[in-house]
Amino acid sequence: MSLNIAVPIDTTAGETRVPVSPDTTKKLIELGFTVSIEKGAGAQSQFSDQDYLDSGATIESDVAKLYANADVLLKLNAPEAKHPTSKKGELEMLGANKTWISFLAPAQNADLLDALKEANISAISLESIPRISRAQKMDILSSMANIAGYRAVVEAAHNFGRFFTGQVTAAGKIPPAKVLVIGAGVAGLAAIGAAKSLGAIVRAFDTRLEVKEQIQSMGGEFLTVEIEEDGSGAGGYAKQMSKEFIEAEMALFLEQAKEVDIIITTALIPGKAAPKLITEEMVKAMKPGSVIVDLAAPNGGNCECTVKDEVVTAHNVKVVGYTNLAGRAANQASTLLSNNVLRLVEHLCPEKDGKLHFDLEDEITRGCTVVHDKDILWPPPPPKLSAAPQKPAVQPEPAAEPEVSKVKKAKPIALYWLVAGALLLGLGQVAPADFMGHFTVFVLSIFVGWQVIWNVSHSLHTPLMAVTNAISGIVIIGSLLQVSSSSAIITGIAAIGILMASINIGGGFFVTRRMLNMFRKEG
Repeated sequence: MSLNIAVPIDTTAGETRVPVSPDTTKKLIELGFTVSIEKGAGAQSQFSDQDYLDSGATIESDVAKLYANADVLLKLNAPEAKHPTSKKGELEMLGANKTWISFLAPAQNADLLDALKEANISAISLESIPRISRAQKMDILSSMANIAGYRAVVEAAHNFGRFFTGQVTAAGKIPPAKVLVIGAGVAGLAAIGAAKSLGAIVRAFDTRLEVKEQIQSMGGEFLTVEIEEDGSGAGGYAKQMSKEFIEAEMALFLEQAKEVDIIITTALIPGKAAPKLITEEMVKAMKPGSVIVDLAAPNGGNCECTVKDEVVTAHNVKVVGYTNLAGRAANQASTLLSNNVLRLVEHLCPEKDGKLHFDLEDEITRGCTVVHDKDILWPPPPPKLSAAPQKPAVQPEPAAEPEVSKVKKAKPIALYWLVAGALLLGLGQVAPADFMGHFTVFVLSIFVGWQVIWNVSHSLHTPLMAVTNAISGIVIIGSLLQVSSSSAIITGIAAIGILMASINIGGGFFVTRRMLNMFRKEG
């Protein structure tokens, strides 16, 4: 018998998203499940009840019945102790031998894991899906971080009250806004791209050295400190840095706070308190009217002045502390989120039989399953690292060839020259003088054109460059032979030919070199 997936309204304050869209409802049904949606569950994400009905779901208005008939319950947030409608706990309404799927923050909610264990409910934590290549299509954290980073710039622009881009008008000159993004993960890169597209000057800081090129590719300026230390940690997150590095980092932030108009902070590791990166002293140093958007607000915030879920003014600086920025773009967030959830359910239902299969030997299933069969499985074992690629075997240097073989190789080339010379000599004996003059120009033009191409770097060997240089080489040789003509017209035309061909060759090299410099890595 296939399982029933139930999707209730998430009654958490400020939550607007829904984990199943009408499109993914169809695909869940194709996997063999039945889907029940609480009446109005998708309203804030612009998904109507009729949309779900058309996709094959059933609409349920009785909350208690929805939970009682559910085999798998899909939500965004952790179960509440008291549902506002039924006045009962959500785990109590769901009952034993069921499966709960939502964000659970297992590292911070040990009591919740105990409650799930006692209720004999299997639990899958959406934020615990391993961040490995195989699980990218299920990476809900990255999907939501991408939206949060973009939305952070929108909130900053709303509270800033000035243009991001610079303008020069008859009424005066408007300088572009300066934006500092701290942390260049998924959210940080999205913020860099959005701010740059609005015309701001964007600077970014991250302890992980490998993100430098990613920041620059988005149009941002990478900031660093004098101390050389790599902050790359496990799972794609940054690790804690040394005391000396942190002191240098804080000095850099204070210096930047005096210059920039907007600071967006994204330093957050799930399950841990957010590090304080923007002190009250830095806030005081910022210009009046500046804005700070703190994406780490759910875990206490990166700014000492952040107030959870509020926009406060501290020392004439607005500090935005919204904890669900992705939810402020509900339709887009729900669409991406539901696709991630669908891929997770597909992974748990390999047979497409409408049943969940908990293969705890599988790294993805084991990583996100925090409670199963009245056993707490958190924390999971560390992810297995891919084996390091083997270094290619050192090939022995080829033995020096004896002089005899070199002589043997040289003989055919010398023979070709002898044959070519004999043919030209024979041709010269019988051909008219005018023909030999033109033929000499032709041979010299080919030789010069070939030399021009041969001495160009291989990275510049494009068909366009090759043809252009060959033709220009022929033009130069022909013009040189005619430039000393007794006719002033011919001499003028020949001089113009030499000039234009030279500009063509030199300009081609210059433009191509500039194009290549765009892709050259800095040392």
